Amino acid sequence: MVTWDEYSLFLKGERLMIFSGEVHPWRLPVADLWIDVFQKIRALGFNCVSFYMHWGLVEYKQGEFDFDGIRSYDQFFAAAKEAGIYLIARPGPYINAETTGGGFPGWGTRVEGAWRSNNATYLAAIKDYVFKAGAIVAEQQITKGGPVILFQPENEFSMGQDIPWPQPEYMETLQDWFRETGIVVPMILNDVSVDNKNYAPGSGQGEVDIYGYDGYPQGFDCANPYTWVDGKLPTSWYQVQKGISPTTPNSVLEFQGGAFDPWGGPGYEACAVLLNHEFERVFYKNKVSFATTILNIYMIFGGTNWGGIAHPGVYTSYDYGSAIREDRGIDREKYSELKLQAQFLKVSPAYLTSKPQNLIPSTITGAFTNSQDLAVTHLVDEVGNKTAFYVTRHAKYNSKDKTAYKWTVSTSKGKVTVPQLQGALTLDGRDSKIHVTDYAVGKKTIVYSSGEILTWKAFKSKTVLILYGAAGETHETAFAGASTVKTISGKGLVKSTSSNETTILNYETNADPTILSVGSDLTVLLVDRNYAYDFWVPNLPAGSDTFSTKKSVIVHGTYLVRSATVAGSILKLQGDLNATAPIEVFAEPSVRSVLFNGKSVAVKPTAYGSLKGSITFAAPKIAIPDLKALSWKYIDSLPELKSSYDDSAWTAATHKTTPNPRKLTTPTSLYSSDYGYHTGTHLWRGHFTSTGAETSVSLQVAGGAAFGFTAWLNGAFLGSHAGTDRDSAANKTFALPSALKRGSKAVITVLQDHMGLQEDWWAGSDEFKTPRGIMSYSFPGSPKTAVAWKVTGNLGGESHRDKVRGPLNEGGLYVERQGFHQPSPPSSSWKSVSPYTGLSAPGVGFYTTTFPLSVPAGYDAPLQFKFSNCTGEVFRAQLYVNGYQMGKYVNHVGPQTVFPVPEGVLNHRGGNTLGVTLWAQAKEGAKVCGLVLEQGRVAKTALKTIGASAQPGWKKRRGAY
Repeated sequence: MVTWDEYSLFLKGERLMIFSGEVHPWRLPVADLWIDVFQKIRALGFNCVSFYMHWGLVEYKQGEFDFDGIRSYDQFFAAAKEAGIYLIARPGPYINAETTGGGFPGWGTRVEGAWRSNNATYLAAIKDYVFKAGAIVAEQQITKGGPVILFQPENEFSMGQDIPWPQPEYMETLQDWFRETGIVVPMILNDVSVDNKNYAPGSGQGEVDIYGYDGYPQGFDCANPYTWVDGKLPTSWYQVQKGISPTTPNSVLEFQGGAFDPWGGPGYEACAVLLNHEFERVFYKNKVSFATTILNIYMIFGGTNWGGIAHPGVYTSYDYGSAIREDRGIDREKYSELKLQAQFLKVSPAYLTSKPQNLIPSTITGAFTNSQDLAVTHLVDEVGNKTAFYVTRHAKYNSKDKTAYKWTVSTSKGKVTVPQLQGALTLDGRDSKIHVTDYAVGKKTIVYSSGEILTWKAFKSKTVLILYGAAGETHETAFAGASTVKTISGKGLVKSTSSNETTILNYETNADPTILSVGSDLTVLLVDRNYAYDFWVPNLPAGSDTFSTKKSVIVHGTYLVRSATVAGSILKLQGDLNATAPIEVFAEPSVRSVLFNGKSVAVKPTAYGSLKGSITFAAPKIAIPDLKALSWKYIDSLPELKSSYDDSAWTAATHKTTPNPRKLTTPTSLYSSDYGYHTGTHLWRGHFTSTGAETSVSLQVAGGAAFGFTAWLNGAFLGSHAGTDRDSAANKTFALPSALKRGSKAVITVLQDHMGLQEDWWAGSDEFKTPRGIMSYSFPGSPKTAVAWKVTGNLGGESHRDKVRGPLNEGGLYVERQGFHQPSPPSSSWKSVSPYTGLSAPGVGFYTTTFPLSVPAGYDAPLQFKFSNCTGEVFRAQLYVNGYQMGKYVNHVGPQTVFPVPEGVLNHRGGNTLGVTLWAQAKEGAKVCGLVLEQGRVAKTALKTIGASAQPGWKKRRGAY
């Protein structure tokens, strides 16, 4: 079913370009929305999605697995198949992914020995998960009618620390275990760099079937979004890969589609600029120049780090600056640019057997052009021995100059310099083009074309070809054979000739399309890039085969075309509309009418064989509640500060040793994971009998980047570490507010944030075991003060109580342990206070309210909560929406202020419960200066009704304290 050679993958005997994007289903906790993401990826021209499985979410307690509800992958697989998307399964066990522990479960911090190695304790820890995950994927392989075509064991398994390297025994064992579960599709690797050369086919023990590698050449400096650093464009990857694995396709399993942004960073809009449409033109076409036929873009849709999914290096949003926004919007120009490239490759089968002829273009600047400022990589189809591709860019890849040039190539009609008829070609700064020669378009052959090909379709009566360029550019395209050229509409054609068995078009690409007939059987559309952005090329399913790409139609206009089918003379389009817009369809001549989302579109035939009409959009009236005007209820979420508080149900922190690699610097372990607490806020209470000499207390607390902590003594505020974007731990010494009497009982309370476990990128480093909690404490002047500590996190720890929303949804605050963040808490007797009033002293308050929504059915209208930055206020807040923790906001660190919440967590047609925890860290207290619910984009949609993810309400929890 899945085979390969040195050029490409074969699926069911057919060569296929695998153009894939990375999606993590667990970052979108509404299963009914997965189909939306898949369809938007398919609409690009992609045919595949790569996905990680998250071990830490499904085996939170060792030996107990939970693949139910939103942790089930069943609907993910079904949605992929419905959309016609193949899958690359990446179950780990380690995934990195900017997620807590890199996907490892928190209990793993207590397993001694090096992880990601052949260490016996590690193998014993992963074995159950490997067999569970493998069995789930095995049933969804293409060999069983499912969408999975490739399987990646481990992740970026490229470098080791404090262990022998490489680890062939571990890689062999891991693959053997996955094979035992029924995995038969090829095993593929993503080496962190092609220079690492790990586990390639033929290398011996641990080798995979297909060698692949990753690349993030632009880096992650979103703070400088317009800076392209010299020397970052790869030039040698193809020949290095072929030196390592000459019998497998050039495969890039992660290529940069955006960037993560840290706490205190510039925000994801800056990342979207750094990795924008210009980046795609230069870097992705550079990958084309390497004959890359398996390409996965990380990320194509990032989603949300809801609950405690994030590792400390990122915040709630995982937008990633991707082509598809966190709220699933596709309005970034990079989405449209990516569509142009993917659609071209989809109709270019000769590319699949092409090989670059000049391997390092930077060493031969000026080749094929008359400009030393340009570099061209020449690819030739070695199997068809005809078609060639010329990837053209600036020799200095980051140049902003506009360069004029002429292109000289050998074709089946002889050597030519283009343009032949008049003018010059131009290349804008930070741009790249793919010129072609001897390229088949149906029964026609393009002898050469400087204008880029978007797509072409051979219908029964004629072939339609779309060529594009930047606005105002001169281009030239020549066809084999003498043909009559007629202008049907537009003014872009400058000159044409037909002689020596060649027809040449010299033209400008403009905002108004130029439509030509070339002979009796070819229609050519000449358009500029912005006009080209609005083309869609939906495939027509072949019976029940949703993956088929053999037939398609061309549609211009509308926000999105999700799918197309033909029934007799009717073309049925499913899509989204965000404005009244014209629509044009190119289909078989038998198609005479069009339905859009089931409604008839009045269309008229054109002189060149298309159907034209218009679709009307009516914006819905959506009433957005004023959150400040709602009735709010408040409860104190730090009753632990009261002198009467009973912590007898808390976990006693009495372990005198720890399995953690960091040796104890306290009499007993104060590492929260040693006691089963791995996420959210944690509370420590230290009981001691005063010596009478205590005047201050020193605390070293660790919680990950941007964490904070606050301390009290007998309920009196001592102080806080407010948190900074880079501090993972902090030392603070607080003066005691008053002298303690010798022999008196005292309690120190420490509230700390847990920003997630570290990743474990270096195999064997065990960095994910870096502890959270109190690393050291002392009472200067009273070294003999003995403290008995207790700790709590989420109720139940690894035996978490909310089995619906999962183990990372809630932390250790009182209201979370009680479940008051869920719908319908027992709030009737609570005070009527809002978060806009806030707290007048340090502490934690919980505020809850309800509101209805009535978004008209049939519209995709994402909503978002937005905080107003409160200058000078030092506080942390969490947003709970119908019980789901959808936002962690740190006012004084940032950068995130806007928190999209998907439909299905928000009930767009029904009641909603909003909860806000407010942790004031300064002595003045804090308030929420502004919190509003906003409407973002809106589109009339073909999406089916979105079912809500399960939202169980509050019930009194057994054993809650």
